[in-house]
Amino acid sequence: MPSLPRIRRTRPGSAPVVARAERAPLELTSAGLTWIHLDRPHPAATDALSDRFGWHALDVEDVLSKRQRPKVDEYPEYLFSVLHFPVYDKAIQRLNAAELDVFLGPDYLVTLPNVELLPVTRLFRRCEEDEALRADLFAKGSGRLLYEVLDDLFDYCFPILDKIGHKLDTVEDAMFEERAEDVVRDISNVKQEIISYRKIIKPERSTLRLLERRVERFLPEELDLYFDDVVDAAERIWDLLDNYKEVVEALEDTNESVISHRQNDVLRVLTVFSAVVLPLTLITGIFGMNVAFPGNGSAEAFWVVVGSMLAVMLALLGFFRYKRWL
Repeated sequence: MPSLPRIRRTRPGSAPVVARAERAPLELTSAGLTWIHLDRPHPAATDALSDRFGWHALDVEDVLSKRQRPKVDEYPEYLFSVLHFPVYDKAIQRLNAAELDVFLGPDYLVTLPNVELLPVTRLFRRCEEDEALRADLFAKGSGRLLYEVLDDLFDYCFPILDKIGHKLDTVEDAMFEERAEDVVRDISNVKQEIISYRKIIKPERSTLRLLERRVERFLPEELDLYFDDVVDAAERIWDLLDNYKEVVEALEDTNESVISHRQNDVLRVLTVFSAVVLPLTLITGIFGMNVAFPGNGSAEAFWVVVGSMLAVMLALLGFFRYKRWL
């Protein structure tokens, strides 16, 4: 028996759900060069741009995919590049990789980040509001405009490194303030940030070197050296991350040593306490036996036992002090 169609009823007072309008790409043009920018690209926009500029279908598929490794694909008419940059997610307190897809042609630049990248947004807004700046940057070609975008993005990377360095200094100060146990979590968090940052930058270095060679045909001859600065910035970031990696590993080892030292102090005190109590227990057991002994039942015998116990305890403490075990 065929199933009947299900009727969906609307609750009284409820409004129909309206689909959110997809944002259109932002576009600037000057000196024969066009810059198109769109955060979180959607299929309709990418298909329209692909038809307009003649992109390969695989590149459009890469733009819409969730995650791509950094790469550079060269075509006769344009370059397609995928780059990653660190973005701190305040909601989950974690460092994530933001993907920037770039299409570079002789008379256009298209930037399609999968999340908003503030340096790119701010540069686009500055070019939109300042006609003189827009005319100056756009007149130097699409390659130079791409350099400005990447330069701002890598400048944005260094404050994140400074925050990691500040966290390492804070961890080091807290470690020696008798809060070593609380520092373990802080060290783990900083170490995770360094590892995440390294995962982002490591494949980026070789991609930038390749991009430096491929982008030359979109740069005037006098601007060839500009992309060296971007590659150097990536290398400086990698060197700092290597340094931070060594620092956090050293702090982790030092913190474990501090915790171990404090645990040893506790165990040493407990051992001394046990060593002192043992002979006192022995003396108490001997005089507590149900047998007759000299002075049994006299008041003097009690003080003799107490005195001998006190003498043994002082002798043991003096011996431990002499051996520097206390």
